[in-house]
Amino acid sequence: MTGFGRGEASEGAVKVVVELSAVNRKQFDCSVSLPRELTSLDAKIQALVRTRVTRGYVKGSVTVSAAEQAGAADTLDLAHLTAQIDAVRAAAQALGLTDDLTASALLRLPDLLRPRVLPDDPLEVWPLVERAVQAALENLEAMRLREGGALERDLRERFTALEVLSREIAELAPAVPIAYKAMLERRLAELLGDGQLVDPALIAREVAVFADRCDVSEELTRLASHFGQVTKVFDTGGPCGRTLDFICQEMFREINTTGSKANDAEISRLVIAFKAGLEAAREQVQNVE
Repeated sequence: MTGFGRGEASEGAVKVVVELSAVNRKQFDCSVSLPRELTSLDAKIQALVRTRVTRGYVKGSVTVSAAEQAGAADTLDLAHLTAQIDAVRAAAQALGLTDDLTASALLRLPDLLRPRVLPDDPLEVWPLVERAVQAALENLEAMRLREGGALERDLRERFTALEVLSREIAELAPAVPIAYKAMLERRLAELLGDGQLVDPALIAREVAVFADRCDVSEELTRLASHFGQVTKVFDTGGPCGRTLDFICQEMFREINTTGSKANDAEISRLVIAFKAGLEAAREQVQNVE
């Protein structure tokens, strides 16, 4: 399911902002863009995301900046800056270069002048990052839950329509051998002509073989069981995309066998309608976590 979530957390001079977006995908995948100083936290963030998202592609970004209440004097590491300038000047002197370093020249050194808001150990800022990620996940989950509710209503309607089709097939199936018996008797009568009797036992054996070959009661029973499982999955809640996808595969196998065995035009029409509806439902299931 798709969604977007944003979370932020501040403490002292540090502000962390996390943005997460999710799109549909059969498996779970996560990619998070982090500041260079925090790349070691990538595994911890992905593990945290996975506790709330089990299916889909999650793309995120983590940005760290100085909190609004922190001024340049609070965040700029002047000691580090002084040491870097001294090193540059020492190198210039050793190489015989003119010392033309000015304050404006420092503007061309963004990394040098960038405020140092992060501690040297990334784990020190992890609690702050974790709070921001959790806030983003809550907002992401809220949006995904709204979409999930709409998907559930749509899928319930689709599976209800499929169940109606399966019941119509079940109502027609018993009449197929009877119609075959009548057709067989009529054709034999036309072939043999008037006055010649057809052995009833012969017709009974032929009809029995045909009835066994076109019997779809087992397939329809399993279909009914699958519909019960679908209802149970919806009522239970939680991640169910893979389960529904598997049930759809099993339904397709049963209805496909039903179509090949039924040997009846009206049942074949209903089977085609069932397959079309099932394929549409299965495409929708791909959007479910």
